[in-house]
Amino acid sequence: MKFERNNFHLDNENLQADKKNFPLTLIAFSFLAITVFISSFGFFDNNPTRSMNVLAQTQEPGNNNVTDNNPLALSTLIKQGSPFYGNETAPITIIDFSDFQCPMCKRHVDNTEQQINSTYIQNGDVAYVFKHLPNRGLDSMQAALAAQCTNDQEKFWEYYNILYENQGQIDSGWVSTENLKKYASQIKGIDLIEFNSCYDTKKYEEHVQSDISLANSLGFTETPSFIIVKNDGSNPQKIEGPKPFPVFQLEIEKVNSE
Repeated sequence: MKFERNNFHLDNENLQADKKNFPLTLIAFSFLAITVFISSFGFFDNNPTRSMNVLAQTQEPGNNNVTDNNPLALSTLIKQGSPFYGNETAPITIIDFSDFQCPMCKRHVDNTEQQINSTYIQNGDVAYVFKHLPNRGLDSMQAALAAQCTNDQEKFWEYYNILYENQGQIDSGWVSTENLKKYASQIKGIDLIEFNSCYDTKKYEEHVQSDISLANSLGFTETPSFIIVKNDGSNPQKIEGPKPFPVFQLEIEKVNSE
């Protein structure tokens, strides 16, 4: 709502002359008007601060069956087609927002994720979910689209490892269309015709955009960024940047204990 500046013009000389005779009731009325005017800003505020869960209510277009679920719940993320590994009934979920061109993401994959896997995922305590946040370079989007296509054939994590193993300088051409298709051909059992069709038609462009919207709603601007939650999406804890394993241990225990 737009409030116009008041157009009251007071003659200073007349005001000083009549100051003693100024009616008290008019003064009281003025204070009341000012109070109402100030209060109206709070009443008509159309942009209140929203909770993390409200901000995070982004879902894959067309998946109306997950509308009423917590958007950070593991079951919701799986229904939306987000790649994951681990036990679906694990009490804790780690959601990883990353870019395949991000050097810090590769550092996380090569070090901290391995420790998370051996300590928590292998024994069923944690499930790990990947979300796309392609913001490191112009070529990042096509890498995200290619990777998501491999998820159709349950080959995402194999492709994920190949991309990070072959990571080059940002926008140096290492994730060109030719290379992305070549990396896919290295995966045993993959249907390349299906993969190429998925990639060429940008089948998962909306999916990736949905991941980006979720990341933005959570306030994530850098990669990698993580949110650790209970299986039902409650008690979210954020980690931003490639933090060492003890940081993840601390946040996992915090989520688990509350």
